[in-house]
Amino acid sequence: MAPRTKTAESAAKARIVLLTLASGQFLMALDSSVMNVSIATVAEDVGTTVTGVQGAITAYTLVMAMFMIPGGKVGALIGRKRAFMIGCVIYGCGSLTTALAPNLPVLLLGWSFLEGIGAALILPAIVALVAGNFATERRPAAYGLVAAAGAVAIAVGPLIGGVATTYFSWRWVFAGEVLVVLGILVLARRIADAPVGERPRIDLVGTVLSALGLGIFVYGVLRSDEWGWFQPKPDAPSWLGVSLTVWLMLAGLLLIWLFLRWEARVVERHGEPLVDPAMLQNRQLTGGLTMFFFQYLVQMGVFFLVPLYLSVALGLSALKTGARILPLSVTLLAAAVLIPRYFPDVSPRRVVRLGTLALFAGAVVLMAALDADAGAEIVTIPLLLIGLGMGALASQLGSVTVSAVPEAQSAEVGGVQNSVTNLGASIGTALAGSILIAAMTTSFLTSVEQNPAVPAEVKSQATVELQSGVPFLSDAQLKSALDEAGTSEKVTEAALDANEDARIDGLRAAVAVLAFVALLAMFFTSRIPKTQPRSPEAEPEAEPEAEPEP
Repeated sequence: MAPRTKTAESAAKARIVLLTLASGQFLMALDSSVMNVSIATVAEDVGTTVTGVQGAITAYTLVMAMFMIPGGKVGALIGRKRAFMIGCVIYGCGSLTTALAPNLPVLLLGWSFLEGIGAALILPAIVALVAGNFATERRPAAYGLVAAAGAVAIAVGPLIGGVATTYFSWRWVFAGEVLVVLGILVLARRIADAPVGERPRIDLVGTVLSALGLGIFVYGVLRSDEWGWFQPKPDAPSWLGVSLTVWLMLAGLLLIWLFLRWEARVVERHGEPLVDPAMLQNRQLTGGLTMFFFQYLVQMGVFFLVPLYLSVALGLSALKTGARILPLSVTLLAAAVLIPRYFPDVSPRRVVRLGTLALFAGAVVLMAALDADAGAEIVTIPLLLIGLGMGALASQLGSVTVSAVPEAQSAEVGGVQNSVTNLGASIGTALAGSILIAAMTTSFLTSVEQNPAVPAEVKSQATVELQSGVPFLSDAQLKSALDEAGTSEKVTEAALDANEDARIDGLRAAVAVLAFVALLAMFFTSRIPKTQPRSPEAEPEAEPEAEPEP
């Protein structure tokens, strides 16, 4: 009976560890998706504008991007479990500060800075702690569930935010996060930590270079919608006739190159690098990181476009929008849980390719289904396919990247991995938004120009005023704006028809780009290994590691 009892205890411990780490991942992804549906209410409550709250969202992303790699190294120096718990404490303080924020500066301190720093410690530690608490062959299931928790948070965030904002207050979401953090800290005692060796000083020069490089690059991407990708929009900053977005991205890439050169020099001097550049020569690791980048680019593009279609084009409430996105969570969780469980020896490359193909198929089906007369039901099948693809990728990629290097480097891999996913998410959202607005603008102006009911002076005025981009407006918003401008009934009707068609054209164009990116990702799957990683046979005396039981 003793072995059976020990196995049961091990399984129970595995479930607690997995619940703890998945809860941490869920919290990290929840904030932005909640805030996106509550921006106007938050702005009013803290006495600022929608632009101010959007700035806070941008700052949160920037802080995470800047400190993710140093956060991974901190875990390697002081212990992954300690870094995870310290990150949770900082994050909990940030959530409490945000819940009580009376104005924008306090909101920036709590949400953008404290929560961003906490996330930069927590996310790389989660990657390393999964590696340290689960046997190699059990890691795909564990990584799949942890990654799925983050994706589900993004999917259900609008629903949670809609309920809280409609019936209570957005502040209760952050107050609830404090309680979740306390629960995580209690459960975290069951997590096993890898022993910490010598503690050399952290590479401060590398920290500054990586933080500035990633921060400047991501900031440029995030401002692309306002400034333009290459040709500067009217009144947008530029240099030598080129949008500042390009220059910031180039400056960020240059600093990242200097960071890698500096790290190589640190290694040559037998110092402790922030990231060993030799890791990036590992074919399996770079393959996994590349697929992470593509996954998050497509994933966040979808999470940006589908809610826009449902909430703005169709006028659904935040609650109904969240409910329509739930099918994605179902297939995502099913794939992340069931693939490792029932196909433990399946080829990771095959699963990744099938998952990427599902992302592509979902995007194509969505693009084909979008129509001016279509309803909310058209997103169901595409979201089921996209969720299936996301779950398949989540079930393999975390294990692929960590198993590519010695376990001692798992924290550094966590930092790099989360930086790559952050870049992919930022570019995916910005790219989808830019393509959407560009295609909408072209479609709208063409439709207005070809409509004989619209006077010539109105056509000329529209061309001048909308050259920087047509806003994505609902029919009600546009009609209200036209009524205030005193336009005639014929012009109003023509504008509403043009806007309806332009919205669909813009959405189709943006989804088409995401489909293209998913197809492009197929060319990089050859670096994913064909066989599942296995625990070394040279460790028969080691204490049995916990096994996840989804």
